[in-house]
Amino acid sequence: MAAPRAAAASAKQVTRRNFADAVRELGSHLEACDYVAVSAQKTGAPTGWRRALPVDTAETAYLKAKLAAESFQPLQIAVCPFRVDSSPSTLVAYPDGLSYLSRVQESLARQKIFTPSLRQLLPSPCKTVADSVFVSRIKSRIAHWRKGCTGSSKTTDDSLVSSLSKLILGGESYGSRPSMSIDVCSDRQVQLVLEVVNLISDDLVPLVVPDKAGAARAVRLVFTSSKEDKNLLLMDIKKLEDEQNLKFRGFREVIDLLSSSQKPIISYNCLNDLTMMHSKFVAPLPPNMHEFMFSLRMVFSNVVDISHMWREIGPLRKANNIQAALSYLQRQYFVPMEIKIPQQDGTNRVTKNEQNVLRITKLFAKLSSLLNISPNCQLRSGEQSCTVEEYCNIFYPSFIVEESDDADFANKSDMTKPVSTDNVILLWGFRDKSAKELRTHLTGLHQAFSQDFEIRLLDKTCSALIFRSSDNARELLKEISLESSSLNSFFSEGLKAAGFEVYRKVCRLGLWDSDLAEALEEVSSEIAASTIPEHNTSPIYWDSSLKLDLKEYLE
Repeated sequence: MAAPRAAAASAKQVTRRNFADAVRELGSHLEACDYVAVSAQKTGAPTGWRRALPVDTAETAYLKAKLAAESFQPLQIAVCPFRVDSSPSTLVAYPDGLSYLSRVQESLARQKIFTPSLRQLLPSPCKTVADSVFVSRIKSRIAHWRKGCTGSSKTTDDSLVSSLSKLILGGESYGSRPSMSIDVCSDRQVQLVLEVVNLISDDLVPLVVPDKAGAARAVRLVFTSSKEDKNLLLMDIKKLEDEQNLKFRGFREVIDLLSSSQKPIISYNCLNDLTMMHSKFVAPLPPNMHEFMFSLRMVFSNVVDISHMWREIGPLRKANNIQAALSYLQRQYFVPMEIKIPQQDGTNRVTKNEQNVLRITKLFAKLSSLLNISPNCQLRSGEQSCTVEEYCNIFYPSFIVEESDDADFANKSDMTKPVSTDNVILLWGFRDKSAKELRTHLTGLHQAFSQDFEIRLLDKTCSALIFRSSDNARELLKEISLESSSLNSFFSEGLKAAGFEVYRKVCRLGLWDSDLAEALEEVSSEIAASTIPEHNTSPIYWDSSLKLDLKEYLE
């Protein structure tokens, strides 16, 4: 069997100038493909304890992703529709590097659109005296102008007579059609004009003309010579509105396309990328993970975090980035696959973010082959394959790890294990000690610290203690809350501790501007009785191999 052939990496560079064409191409690519890979690049990332840590639950990780989404802007979002054909194994991908326009930017941009537009006639309240005067004045003017239009359409006036007629009647032109403008100073007057037009004739099309602030300044009436002519005009207006919407909706148009296609979204570090996309292009982020997932599924029904897929392959559970997973598969598994990436705009220039989205597509294709996944649950080699939906909507807190192609993780033991938040204690008040030095120092302060536990720094002011037994952690917290005399040495050192519930509340309150110790101190002083965890426990995925370097915080 032939070895896999790699296609030259290429991606369509999308800007405002070619955005409309790119969106149309994206629509056709979505129809021809089974999946969509997405990768986002932002202007920055959280630092210190504000980034996702091994001690975070799904809920606290969401709150940190929410912080990042609301604090930073997307630089570029790469979208890549693709399909994996089984006979022979072929990956066909169409990567696009798309610029964006957020919800806020769209709103500001729309204020700069001065194109006349249709407006719906609304039920009218009782007219005032001023309304009656306004209606009487414009009604006679519109009727007189329309009579001139119908009369001139039945005669063969020369150009001079036609020009004089326009001058006398106060007429203008809208393309090749006669038109006139009625000045208005409020939305109420707009509705009055629409009412009058509706009473006079159905051969007039009213268009509301906005000023620079977006408020209505006039209603332009366009005369149509027949029902067919009116339909043609309405079609032209609709086409113009669609073009303006596409121009100013920006990446939201892409979101709508992806949503309506119902194709599974494949990404890496989904929690961070999708909170950003939701915040900028869908709606403000909900206050908690549960509501976010509900809202997200209204837009994207199926989302696959590719790191969840590679956990299904034993050694890959220890991979900590896409490139490492790809390198391992390349060395250890023979997955023949032809890769086709059609040249889209005559350039081979690919950004880092577009490289990421191509890596996601390649890794997904290889994992699909190994896990026997197909979009239509087709039979392969006499075995029933599974669908990608079995891997959907499962997000893990993602820890920021430097990208590398190190595939030697297969020789390392799997240090990741599920741990209850009941086993976690947050400790602060120590002074410039490494984790090893702090552990040695704690051993002499209380017998609880002679038990089996791990210690990791979360920032320069706070560390996490992970006890093997939740009973030991609970008993220690109880003694601390009661200020037991057995902890006199502990207290004299200035050390303080709290249970995970205090950390959870710190994240919920959004005390991100403080050092972690300062935030924990503020919350624990208010809810001292809540430091002992009761029934509100959650799992975390503790990785003993992940360490934070104290030097990073002392620089």
